[in-house]
Amino acid sequence: MEIKSDIEIAQACEMKHIREIAATAGVDEAYLEYYGAYKAKIDPKLLEDRRDRPDGKLVLVTAINPTPAGEGKTTTTVGLADAMRRLGKNAVTALREPSLGPVFGVKGGAAGGGYAQVVPMEDINLHFTGDFHAIGAANNLLAAMLDNHIHQGNGLDIDVRRITWKRCVDMNDRQLRNIVCGLGGKVNGVPREDGFDITVASEIMAVLCLAESLEDLKARLGRMVVAYSRAGTPVTAHDLKAEGAMAALLKDAMKPNLVQTLEGTPAFIHGGPFANIAHGCNSVAATRTALKMGDYVITEAGFGADLGAEKFLDIKCRLAGLTPSAVVIVATVRALKHHGGCPKGELGVENLAALEAGLPNLLRHVENITQVYGLPCVVAINRFPTDTEAELRLVEDKCRVLGVNAALSEVWGRGGEGGLALAEEVVRLCGEPGHFTYAYELDRTIEEKLEAIVTRVYHGDGVVLTPGAKKQAAELTALGFGGLPICMAKTQYSFSDNATLLGAPEGFTVTVRNLKVSAGAGFLVALTGDIMTMPGLPRVPAAEQVDVDSSGRILGLF
Repeated sequence: MEIKSDIEIAQACEMKHIREIAATAGVDEAYLEYYGAYKAKIDPKLLEDRRDRPDGKLVLVTAINPTPAGEGKTTTTVGLADAMRRLGKNAVTALREPSLGPVFGVKGGAAGGGYAQVVPMEDINLHFTGDFHAIGAANNLLAAMLDNHIHQGNGLDIDVRRITWKRCVDMNDRQLRNIVCGLGGKVNGVPREDGFDITVASEIMAVLCLAESLEDLKARLGRMVVAYSRAGTPVTAHDLKAEGAMAALLKDAMKPNLVQTLEGTPAFIHGGPFANIAHGCNSVAATRTALKMGDYVITEAGFGADLGAEKFLDIKCRLAGLTPSAVVIVATVRALKHHGGCPKGELGVENLAALEAGLPNLLRHVENITQVYGLPCVVAINRFPTDTEAELRLVEDKCRVLGVNAALSEVWGRGGEGGLALAEEVVRLCGEPGHFTYAYELDRTIEEKLEAIVTRVYHGDGVVLTPGAKKQAAELTALGFGGLPICMAKTQYSFSDNATLLGAPEGFTVTVRNLKVSAGAGFLVALTGDIMTMPGLPRVPAAEQVDVDSSGRILGLF
Protein backbone atom coordinates (compact mmCIF):
# COMPACT_ATOMS: atom_id res chain seq x y z
CA MET A 1 0.00 0.00 0.00
CA GLU A 2 1.41 3.36 -1.07
CA ILE A 3 1.69 5.86 1.76
CA LYS A 4 0.82 9.33 0.52
CA SER A 5 2.28 12.51 1.99
CA ASP A 6 0.03 15.02 3.71
CA ILE A 7 0.19 17.42 0.78
CA GLU A 8 -0.64 14.66 -1.73
CA ILE A 9 -3.70 13.70 0.31
CA ALA A 10 -4.77 17.33 0.63
CA GLN A 11 -4.29 18.09 -3.08
CA ALA A 12 -6.37 15.04 -4.04
CA CYS A 13 -9.33 16.33 -2.02
CA GLU A 14 -12.27 17.79 -3.94
CA MET A 15 -13.01 20.82 -1.80
CA LYS A 16 -16.45 22.31 -1.55
CA HIS A 17 -16.98 25.98 -2.24
CA ILE A 18 -16.65 27.89 1.01
CA ARG A 19 -20.25 29.07 0.61
CA GLU A 20 -21.35 25.43 1.13
CA ILE A 21 -19.18 25.07 4.21
CA ALA A 22 -20.62 28.28 5.61
CA ALA A 23 -24.13 26.97 5.04
CA THR A 24 -23.19 23.76 6.89
CA ALA A 25 -22.07 25.94 9.82
CA GLY A 26 -25.22 28.04 9.68
CA VAL A 27 -23.34 31.13 8.45
CA ASP A 28 -25.37 33.16 5.97
CA GLU A 29 -23.53 34.28 2.85
CA ALA A 30 -24.09 37.90 3.85
CA TYR A 31 -21.46 37.47 6.58
CA LEU A 32 -18.77 36.10 4.24
CA GLU A 33 -15.81 37.98 2.79
CA TYR A 34 -14.39 35.67 0.13
CA TYR A 35 -10.67 34.98 -0.28
CA GLY A 36 -11.08 32.87 -3.40
CA ALA A 37 -13.35 29.84 -3.57
CA TYR A 38 -12.16 27.98 -0.48
CA LYS A 39 -11.41 30.61 2.17
CA ALA A 40 -13.48 33.36 3.72
CA LYS A 41 -13.41 35.81 6.60
CA ILE A 42 -16.42 36.15 8.88
CA ASP A 43 -18.02 39.53 9.51
CA PRO A 44 -17.99 40.22 13.30
CA LYS A 45 -21.63 41.31 12.96
CA LEU A 46 -22.47 37.60 12.92
CA LEU A 47 -21.67 37.39 16.63
CA GLU A 48 -23.94 40.32 17.41
CA ASP A 49 -26.79 38.84 15.40
CA ARG A 50 -26.42 35.40 17.01
CA ARG A 51 -25.91 36.60 20.60
CA ASP A 52 -29.19 35.03 21.79
CA ARG A 53 -28.25 31.60 20.45
CA PRO A 54 -26.96 29.33 23.29
CA ASP A 55 -23.28 28.46 23.10
CA GLY A 56 -22.22 24.98 22.11
CA LYS A 57 -20.03 22.78 24.28
CA LEU A 58 -16.33 23.58 24.23
CA VAL A 59 -13.93 20.62 24.02
CA LEU A 60 -10.20 21.21 24.50
CA VAL A 61 -7.65 18.92 22.85
CA THR A 62 -4.21 18.94 24.47
CA ALA A 63 -1.34 16.45 24.74
CA ILE A 64 1.54 14.99 26.69
CA ASN A 65 4.90 16.78 26.57
CA PRO A 66 5.98 16.61 22.91
CA THR A 67 8.79 14.36 21.71
CA PRO A 68 10.53 13.75 18.36
CA ALA A 69 8.20 10.74 18.02
CA GLY A 70 5.19 13.04 17.54
CA GLU A 71 1.79 13.14 19.21
CA GLY A 72 -0.65 14.31 16.53
CA LYS A 73 -2.62 16.88 18.53
CA THR A 74 -3.93 18.93 15.59
CA THR A 75 -4.58 15.77 13.59
CA THR A 76 -6.65 14.41 16.50
CA THR A 77 -8.52 17.73 16.83
CA VAL A 78 -9.51 17.71 13.17
CA GLY A 79 -10.33 14.00 13.11
CA LEU A 80 -12.44 14.28 16.26
CA ALA A 81 -14.53 17.07 14.72
CA ASP A 82 -15.08 14.91 11.62
CA ALA A 83 -16.00 11.93 13.79
CA MET A 84 -18.51 14.00 15.76
CA ARG A 85 -20.26 14.94 12.53
CA ARG A 86 -20.32 11.26 11.51
CA LEU A 87 -22.23 10.67 14.77
CA GLY A 88 -24.77 13.23 13.60
CA LYS A 89 -23.55 15.99 15.89
CA ASN A 90 -23.35 19.63 14.80
CA ALA A 91 -19.60 19.93 15.37
CA VAL A 92 -17.09 22.52 14.16
CA THR A 93 -13.43 23.02 14.93
CA ALA A 94 -11.49 26.11 15.99
CA LEU A 95 -7.75 26.04 15.31
CA ARG A 96 -4.64 28.22 15.29
CA GLU A 97 -2.94 29.56 12.18
CA PRO A 98 0.56 28.24 11.42
CA SER A 99 3.64 30.43 11.65
CA LEU A 100 6.03 30.45 8.69
CA GLY A 101 8.91 29.92 11.13
CA PRO A 102 8.02 26.31 12.04
CA VAL A 103 6.69 25.62 8.52
CA PHE A 104 10.13 26.29 7.04
CA GLY A 105 12.02 25.13 10.13
CA VAL A 106 11.59 21.77 11.79
CA LYS A 107 8.17 21.45 13.47
CA GLY A 108 6.01 21.58 10.37
CA GLY A 109 2.64 23.17 9.74
CA ALA A 110 -0.55 23.27 11.72
CA ALA A 111 -3.13 21.85 9.33
CA GLY A 112 -3.31 18.32 10.73
CA GLY A 113 -2.07 15.25 8.89
CA GLY A 114 -3.04 12.20 6.85
CA TYR A 115 -6.80 12.02 6.37
CA ALA A 116 -7.51 14.46 9.19
CA GLN A 117 -6.47 17.80 7.70
CA VAL A 118 -7.87 21.24 7.08
CA VAL A 119 -7.67 22.50 3.51
CA PRO A 120 -6.46 24.22 1.42
CA MET A 121 -3.42 23.16 3.46
CA GLU A 122 -0.87 24.93 1.23
CA ASP A 123 -2.65 28.27 1.65
CA ILE A 124 -3.15 27.75 5.39
CA ASN A 125 0.55 27.01 5.89
CA LEU A 126 1.81 29.71 3.49
CA HIS A 127 0.50 33.25 4.13
CA PHE A 128 -3.19 32.18 4.40
CA THR A 129 -5.28 35.42 4.44
CA GLY A 130 -2.42 37.69 5.47
CA ASP A 131 -3.28 37.98 9.17
CA PHE A 132 0.30 37.46 10.35
CA HIS A 133 1.64 39.99 7.86
CA ALA A 134 -0.80 42.56 9.23
CA ILE A 135 0.36 41.81 12.77
CA GLY A 136 3.99 42.19 11.72
CA ALA A 137 3.24 45.50 10.00
CA ALA A 138 1.44 46.85 13.07
CA ASN A 139 4.27 45.68 15.34
CA ASN A 140 6.93 47.34 13.21
CA LEU A 141 4.90 50.53 12.76
CA LEU A 142 4.93 50.89 16.54
CA ALA A 143 8.69 50.26 16.61
CA ALA A 144 9.24 52.91 13.94
CA MET A 145 7.08 55.44 15.79
CA LEU A 146 8.96 54.72 19.01
CA ASP A 147 12.38 55.30 17.47
CA ASN A 148 11.11 58.32 15.56
CA HIS A 149 9.86 59.85 18.82
CA ILE A 150 13.33 59.48 20.32
CA HIS A 151 14.97 60.86 17.17
CA GLN A 152 12.63 63.89 17.11
CA GLY A 153 13.53 65.06 20.63
CA ASN A 154 12.30 62.34 23.02
CA GLY A 155 9.53 64.37 24.63
CA LEU A 156 8.54 61.36 26.78
CA ASP A 157 12.11 61.13 28.17
CA ILE A 158 12.37 57.48 27.16
CA ASP A 159 15.36 55.62 28.60
CA VAL A 160 16.90 53.99 25.50
CA ARG A 161 18.35 51.31 27.76
CA ARG A 162 14.84 50.28 28.85
CA ILE A 163 13.05 49.90 25.54
CA THR A 164 11.07 46.65 25.72
CA TRP A 165 9.42 46.70 22.29
CA LYS A 166 11.17 44.74 19.53
CA ARG A 167 10.64 44.50 15.83
CA CYS A 168 9.36 41.20 14.44
CA VAL A 169 9.37 38.98 11.38
CA ASP A 170 7.50 35.67 10.91
CA MET A 171 10.58 33.60 10.21
CA ASN A 172 13.12 31.64 12.23
CA ASP A 173 16.18 33.90 12.00
CA ARG A 174 18.68 33.72 14.86
CA GLN A 175 20.80 36.41 13.18
CA LEU A 176 18.21 39.01 14.20
CA ARG A 177 17.99 38.13 17.91
CA ASN A 178 20.41 40.88 18.85
CA ILE A 179 21.24 43.81 16.59
CA VAL A 180 22.53 47.37 16.79
CA CYS A 181 20.43 49.87 14.88
CA GLY A 182 20.44 53.61 14.16
CA LEU A 183 24.04 53.66 12.92
CA GLY A 184 25.31 55.97 10.17
CA GLY A 185 25.18 59.39 11.78
CA LYS A 186 22.53 61.66 13.26
CA VAL A 187 20.26 61.63 10.23
CA ASN A 188 19.80 57.86 10.53
CA GLY A 189 18.43 57.77 14.07
CA VAL A 190 19.73 57.18 17.58
CA PRO A 191 22.16 54.24 17.90
CA ARG A 192 20.96 51.56 20.31
CA GLU A 193 20.80 47.84 20.88
CA ASP A 194 17.67 46.16 19.55
CA GLY A 195 16.42 42.78 18.37
CA PHE A 196 13.66 40.92 16.57
CA ASP A 197 10.99 38.54 17.87
CA ILE A 198 9.19 36.06 15.66
CA THR A 199 5.74 37.49 14.80
CA VAL A 200 3.87 34.86 16.81
CA ALA A 201 5.74 36.06 19.92
CA SER A 202 4.66 39.68 19.40
CA GLU A 203 2.29 41.01 22.03
CA ILE A 204 0.08 42.20 19.18
CA MET A 205 -0.58 38.55 18.31
CA ALA A 206 -1.69 37.91 21.90
CA VAL A 207 -3.77 41.10 21.90
CA LEU A 208 -5.54 40.17 18.67
CA CYS A 209 -6.30 36.69 20.02
CA LEU A 210 -7.81 38.00 23.27
CA ALA A 211 -9.64 41.08 21.96
CA GLU A 212 -13.45 40.88 21.99
CA SER A 213 -14.07 43.60 19.39
CA LEU A 214 -12.36 46.26 17.29
CA GLU A 215 -12.88 48.76 20.12
CA ASP A 216 -11.38 46.34 22.64
CA LEU A 217 -8.48 45.70 20.25
CA LYS A 218 -7.72 49.42 20.02
CA ALA A 219 -7.87 49.84 23.80
CA ARG A 220 -5.56 46.85 24.35
CA LEU A 221 -3.09 48.12 21.75
CA GLY A 222 -2.99 51.47 23.52
CA ARG A 223 -2.16 49.83 26.86
CA MET A 224 0.90 47.97 25.57
CA VAL A 225 4.08 49.00 27.40
CA VAL A 226 6.90 49.67 24.95
CA ALA A 227 9.55 51.30 27.17
CA TYR A 228 10.18 53.08 30.46
CA SER A 229 11.12 56.70 31.03
CA ARG A 230 14.27 57.71 32.88
CA ALA A 231 12.01 58.24 35.91
CA GLY A 232 10.85 54.59 35.68
CA THR A 233 7.29 55.18 34.47
CA PRO A 234 5.85 52.96 31.71
CA VAL A 235 5.59 54.39 28.20
CA THR A 236 2.68 52.95 26.21
CA ALA A 237 1.61 52.80 22.59
CA HIS A 238 -1.12 55.29 23.54
CA ASP A 239 1.56 57.74 24.70
CA LEU A 240 3.02 57.49 21.19
CA LYS A 241 -0.47 57.95 19.63
CA ALA A 242 0.04 54.69 17.73
CA GLU A 243 -3.02 52.55 18.53
CA GLY A 244 -5.32 54.05 15.89
CA ALA A 245 -2.98 53.37 12.99
CA MET A 246 -2.20 49.87 14.30
CA ALA A 247 -5.90 49.07 14.60
CA ALA A 248 -6.40 50.28 11.03
CA LEU A 249 -3.79 47.76 9.87
CA LEU A 250 -5.46 45.02 11.91
CA LYS A 251 -9.16 45.63 11.18
CA ASP A 252 -9.42 42.76 8.67
CA ALA A 253 -7.00 40.52 10.58
CA MET A 254 -9.47 40.68 13.50
CA LYS A 255 -12.03 38.71 11.47
CA PRO A 256 -11.96 34.90 11.90
CA ASN A 257 -11.16 32.74 8.88
CA LEU A 258 -13.40 29.91 7.69
CA VAL A 259 -12.07 26.86 5.83
CA GLN A 260 -12.95 23.14 5.81
CA THR A 261 -11.61 19.72 6.76
CA LEU A 262 -11.08 16.99 4.19
CA GLU A 263 -14.56 15.73 5.12
CA GLY A 264 -16.25 19.12 4.84
CA THR A 265 -16.43 20.02 8.54
CA PRO A 266 -16.39 23.81 9.09
CA ALA A 267 -13.08 24.98 10.56
CA PHE A 268 -12.54 28.42 12.08
CA ILE A 269 -8.80 29.17 11.97
CA HIS A 270 -7.57 32.39 13.48
CA GLY A 271 -4.47 33.63 15.30
CA GLY A 272 -1.58 31.64 16.66
CA PRO A 273 0.53 32.88 19.58
CA PHE A 274 3.55 30.67 20.34
CA ALA A 275 2.67 28.26 23.14
CA ASN A 276 6.06 28.13 24.84
CA ILE A 277 6.38 31.94 24.73
CA ALA A 278 2.85 33.36 24.60
CA HIS A 279 -0.50 31.77 25.51
CA GLY A 280 -0.73 29.44 22.51
CA CYS A 281 -4.47 29.60 21.75
CA ASN A 282 -6.52 30.64 18.75
CA SER A 283 -8.54 33.86 18.98
CA VAL A 284 -11.42 34.49 21.34
CA ALA A 285 -13.29 35.91 18.34
CA ALA A 286 -12.98 32.61 16.45
CA THR A 287 -13.90 30.54 19.50
CA ARG A 288 -16.95 32.68 20.24
CA THR A 289 -18.05 32.50 16.60
CA ALA A 290 -17.64 28.73 16.56
CA LEU A 291 -19.62 28.38 19.82
CA LYS A 292 -22.53 30.23 18.23
CA MET A 293 -22.41 28.01 15.13
CA GLY A 294 -21.80 24.52 16.51
CA ASP A 295 -23.28 22.40 19.29
CA TYR A 296 -19.77 21.05 19.85
CA VAL A 297 -16.60 23.08 19.27
CA ILE A 298 -13.35 21.10 19.14
CA THR A 299 -10.37 23.36 19.80
CA GLU A 300 -6.72 22.92 20.69
CA ALA A 301 -3.99 24.52 22.76
CA GLY A 302 -0.28 24.46 22.03
CA PHE A 303 2.27 21.81 23.05
CA GLY A 304 1.73 19.72 26.21
CA ALA A 305 -1.00 20.29 28.76
CA ASP A 306 1.46 21.87 31.22
CA LEU A 307 1.88 24.77 28.77
CA GLY A 308 -1.07 24.76 26.36
CA ALA A 309 -3.90 23.60 28.59
CA GLU A 310 -2.65 25.60 31.59
CA LYS A 311 -2.63 28.83 29.58
CA PHE A 312 -5.91 28.01 27.81
CA LEU A 313 -7.61 27.48 31.17
CA ASP A 314 -5.85 30.01 33.41
CA ILE A 315 -5.57 32.83 30.84
CA LYS A 316 -7.93 32.48 27.87
CA CYS A 317 -10.88 30.90 29.69
CA ARG A 318 -10.49 33.25 32.65
CA LEU A 319 -10.22 36.43 30.57
CA ALA A 320 -12.98 35.44 28.12
CA GLY A 321 -15.33 33.77 30.60
CA LEU A 322 -15.23 30.39 28.84
CA THR A 323 -15.87 27.02 30.50
CA PRO A 324 -14.80 23.80 28.73
CA SER A 325 -17.09 20.79 28.93
CA ALA A 326 -14.38 18.15 28.39
CA VAL A 327 -10.66 17.73 27.70
CA VAL A 328 -8.90 15.27 25.38
CA ILE A 329 -5.25 14.42 26.12
CA VAL A 330 -3.44 13.01 23.09
CA ALA A 331 -0.65 10.49 23.56
CA THR A 332 1.16 7.87 21.52
CA VAL A 333 2.78 4.66 22.68
CA ARG A 334 5.93 5.72 20.82
CA ALA A 335 6.16 9.08 22.57
CA LEU A 336 5.53 7.54 25.98
CA LYS A 337 8.31 5.01 25.38
CA HIS A 338 10.59 7.93 24.51
CA HIS A 339 9.68 9.54 27.84
CA GLY A 340 10.60 6.21 29.41
CA GLY A 341 14.12 6.30 28.00
CA CYS A 342 13.69 4.27 24.82
CA PRO A 343 16.03 5.43 22.00
CA LYS A 344 14.29 6.96 18.97
CA GLY A 345 15.49 4.18 16.66
CA GLU A 346 13.85 1.48 18.81
CA LEU A 347 10.41 3.05 19.32
CA GLY A 348 8.79 0.65 16.84
CA VAL A 349 9.72 -2.42 18.93
CA GLU A 350 7.50 -3.57 21.81
CA ASN A 351 9.00 -2.36 25.09
CA LEU A 352 6.60 -2.57 28.01
CA ALA A 353 9.28 -1.55 30.52
CA ALA A 354 10.00 1.73 28.71
CA LEU A 355 6.29 2.35 28.25
CA GLU A 356 5.66 1.79 31.96
CA ALA A 357 8.51 4.19 32.77
CA GLY A 358 7.10 6.87 30.45
CA LEU A 359 3.43 6.57 31.40
CA PRO A 360 3.75 8.86 34.46
CA ASN A 361 4.07 11.80 32.04
CA LEU A 362 0.61 11.08 30.66
CA LEU A 363 -0.87 10.27 34.05
CA ARG A 364 0.39 13.53 35.55
CA HIS A 365 -1.34 15.50 32.78
CA VAL A 366 -4.52 13.50 33.36
CA GLU A 367 -4.39 14.16 37.08
CA ASN A 368 -3.87 17.89 36.49
CA ILE A 369 -6.94 18.14 34.27
CA THR A 370 -9.22 16.17 36.57
CA GLN A 371 -7.89 17.20 40.00
CA VAL A 372 -6.42 20.70 39.55
CA TYR A 373 -8.96 22.00 37.02
CA GLY A 374 -11.91 19.73 37.82
CA LEU A 375 -12.74 18.83 34.21
CA PRO A 376 -13.86 15.52 32.64
CA CYS A 377 -11.08 13.96 30.59
CA VAL A 378 -10.39 11.22 28.04
CA VAL A 379 -7.05 9.98 26.71
CA ALA A 380 -6.80 9.66 22.93
CA ILE A 381 -4.20 7.07 21.97
CA ASN A 382 -3.03 8.12 18.52
CA ARG A 383 -2.37 4.65 17.16
CA PHE A 384 0.69 3.74 15.10
CA PRO A 385 1.02 0.46 13.13
CA THR A 386 3.90 -0.67 15.36
CA ASP A 387 1.84 -0.42 18.57
CA THR A 388 1.19 -3.86 20.06
CA GLU A 389 -1.98 -4.99 21.81
CA ALA A 390 -0.05 -5.43 25.06
CA GLU A 391 1.22 -1.84 24.89
CA LEU A 392 -2.21 -0.41 24.14
CA ARG A 393 -3.76 -2.45 26.95
CA LEU A 394 -1.15 -1.17 29.42
CA VAL A 395 -2.00 2.46 28.61
CA GLU A 396 -5.73 1.79 28.94
CA ASP A 397 -5.28 -0.01 32.26
CA LYS A 398 -3.15 2.75 33.79
CA CYS A 399 -5.67 5.42 32.74
CA ARG A 400 -8.55 3.41 34.17
CA VAL A 401 -6.88 3.43 37.59
CA LEU A 402 -7.32 7.24 37.56
CA GLY A 403 -10.97 6.88 36.54
CA VAL A 404 -10.31 8.00 32.97
CA ASN A 405 -11.06 6.09 29.79
CA ALA A 406 -8.64 5.76 26.89
CA ALA A 407 -9.91 5.61 23.31
CA LEU A 408 -7.95 4.53 20.25
CA SER A 409 -7.69 7.21 17.58
CA GLU A 410 -6.90 6.21 14.00
CA VAL A 411 -7.92 9.44 12.31
CA TRP A 412 -4.57 9.90 10.52
CA GLY A 413 -5.21 6.84 8.35
CA ARG A 414 -9.02 6.65 8.41
CA GLY A 415 -10.28 10.19 8.90
CA GLY A 416 -13.40 10.71 10.99
CA GLU A 417 -14.25 6.99 10.86
CA GLY A 418 -11.10 6.30 12.87
CA GLY A 419 -12.23 8.63 15.66
CA LEU A 420 -15.75 7.35 16.35
CA ALA A 421 -14.88 5.68 19.67
CA LEU A 422 -13.17 8.87 20.84
CA ALA A 423 -16.12 10.98 19.69
CA GLU A 424 -18.60 8.80 21.57
CA GLU A 425 -16.59 9.19 24.78
CA VAL A 426 -16.36 12.97 24.30
CA VAL A 427 -20.13 13.20 23.86
CA ARG A 428 -20.58 11.17 27.05
CA LEU A 429 -18.17 13.38 28.99
CA CYS A 430 -19.89 16.55 27.81
CA GLY A 431 -23.01 15.32 29.56
CA GLU A 432 -21.22 14.99 32.89
CA PRO A 433 -21.10 17.85 35.40
CA GLY A 434 -17.74 19.60 35.72
CA HIS A 435 -16.34 21.63 38.58
CA PHE A 436 -14.02 23.92 36.67
CA THR A 437 -11.50 25.82 38.79
CA TYR A 438 -8.26 27.65 38.07
CA ALA A 439 -4.77 26.69 39.24
CA TYR A 440 -4.47 30.00 41.13
CA GLU A 441 -6.48 33.07 42.02
CA LEU A 442 -5.61 36.51 40.68
CA ASP A 443 -5.47 38.18 44.08
CA ARG A 444 -2.31 36.22 44.97
CA THR A 445 1.09 37.91 44.67
CA ILE A 446 3.19 37.35 41.56
CA GLU A 447 5.46 35.00 43.49
CA GLU A 448 2.49 33.05 44.88
CA LYS A 449 0.98 32.60 41.43
CA LEU A 450 4.31 31.38 40.05
CA GLU A 451 4.63 29.01 43.00
CA ALA A 452 1.13 27.63 42.37
CA ILE A 453 1.85 26.87 38.71
CA VAL A 454 5.17 25.18 39.50
CA THR A 455 3.92 23.10 42.43
CA ARG A 456 0.34 22.30 41.32
CA VAL A 457 0.78 21.94 37.53
CA TYR A 458 4.47 21.06 37.05
CA HIS A 459 4.70 19.17 40.38
CA GLY A 460 8.03 20.81 41.17
CA ASP A 461 9.33 21.78 44.61
CA GLY A 462 8.92 25.50 44.01
CA VAL A 463 9.96 28.55 42.03
CA VAL A 464 13.23 30.50 42.29
CA LEU A 465 13.39 34.11 41.13
CA THR A 466 16.75 35.56 40.16
CA PRO A 467 17.63 38.86 41.85
CA GLY A 468 16.67 40.66 38.65
CA ALA A 469 13.31 38.89 38.48
CA LYS A 470 12.61 39.70 42.14
CA LYS A 471 13.22 43.37 41.40
CA GLN A 472 10.96 43.20 38.36
CA ALA A 473 8.19 41.56 40.41
CA ALA A 474 8.35 44.36 42.95
CA GLU A 475 8.33 47.04 40.23
CA LEU A 476 5.43 45.45 38.35
CA THR A 477 3.43 45.16 41.56
CA ALA A 478 4.11 48.82 42.41
CA LEU A 479 2.95 49.82 38.92
CA GLY A 480 -0.38 48.02 39.43
CA PHE A 481 0.27 44.92 37.33
CA GLY A 482 0.49 42.41 40.18
CA GLY A 483 -3.10 41.18 39.75
CA LEU A 484 -2.61 39.86 36.20
CA PRO A 485 -2.47 36.15 35.33
CA ILE A 486 0.90 34.55 34.54
CA CYS A 487 2.04 33.37 31.10
CA MET A 488 4.93 30.97 31.59
CA ALA A 489 7.62 30.85 28.90
CA LYS A 490 9.42 27.54 29.34
CA THR A 491 10.53 24.49 27.40
CA GLN A 492 7.71 22.37 26.00
CA TYR A 493 9.65 19.12 26.37
CA SER A 494 9.51 18.77 30.14
CA PHE A 495 7.35 19.62 33.14
CA SER A 496 10.47 21.39 34.41
CA ASP A 497 12.51 24.21 32.86
CA ASN A 498 15.14 21.64 31.81
CA ALA A 499 14.34 20.07 28.43
CA THR A 500 16.28 16.91 29.26
CA LEU A 501 14.13 15.98 32.29
CA LEU A 502 11.58 13.74 30.55
CA GLY A 503 8.72 11.72 31.98
CA ALA A 504 7.36 13.02 35.30
CA PRO A 505 10.39 14.53 37.06
CA GLU A 506 10.36 15.32 40.76
CA GLY A 507 12.56 17.27 43.15
CA PHE A 508 13.21 20.17 40.78
CA THR A 509 12.72 23.91 41.02
CA VAL A 510 11.90 26.30 38.19
CA THR A 511 14.02 29.44 37.86
CA VAL A 512 12.36 32.62 36.58
CA ARG A 513 15.05 34.87 35.13
CA ASN A 514 12.89 37.63 33.70
CA LEU A 515 9.41 39.07 34.25
CA LYS A 516 7.73 41.47 31.86
CA VAL A 517 4.25 42.85 31.47
CA SER A 518 2.05 42.37 28.42
CA ALA A 519 -0.42 45.00 29.56
CA GLY A 520 -2.40 44.96 26.33
CA ALA A 521 -2.83 41.19 26.37
CA GLY A 522 -3.52 41.34 30.08
CA PHE A 523 -0.90 39.00 31.53
CA LEU A 524 2.63 38.86 32.90
CA VAL A 525 5.26 36.82 31.04
CA ALA A 526 7.71 34.80 33.14
CA LEU A 527 10.75 33.62 31.18
CA THR A 528 12.46 30.48 32.40
CA GLY A 529 15.40 28.42 31.18
CA ASP A 530 16.86 29.34 27.80
CA ILE A 531 13.58 30.18 26.05
CA MET A 532 14.11 32.59 23.16
CA THR A 533 11.51 34.72 21.42
CA MET A 534 13.26 34.31 18.06
CA PRO A 535 13.91 30.67 17.06
CA GLY A 536 16.64 29.59 14.66
CA LEU A 537 16.56 27.20 11.71
CA PRO A 538 17.86 23.62 12.11
CA ARG A 539 20.84 22.19 10.26
CA VAL A 540 18.51 20.93 7.52
CA PRO A 541 15.50 23.28 7.34
CA ALA A 542 12.21 21.98 5.99
CA ALA A 543 12.42 24.87 3.51
CA GLU A 544 15.01 22.89 1.53
CA GLN A 545 12.29 20.42 0.50
CA VAL A 546 9.64 22.98 -0.54
CA ASP A 547 9.25 23.83 -4.22
CA VAL A 548 6.67 24.91 -6.79
CA ASP A 549 6.25 23.51 -10.32
CA SER A 550 5.56 25.43 -13.53
CA SER A 551 1.80 25.18 -12.98
CA GLY A 552 2.04 26.77 -9.52
CA ARG A 553 1.52 23.49 -7.63
CA ILE A 554 3.30 23.47 -4.26
CA LEU A 555 5.61 20.48 -3.64
CA GLY A 556 7.41 19.09 -0.59
CA LEU A 557 5.23 20.76 2.03
CA PHE A 558 5.00 17.83 4.51
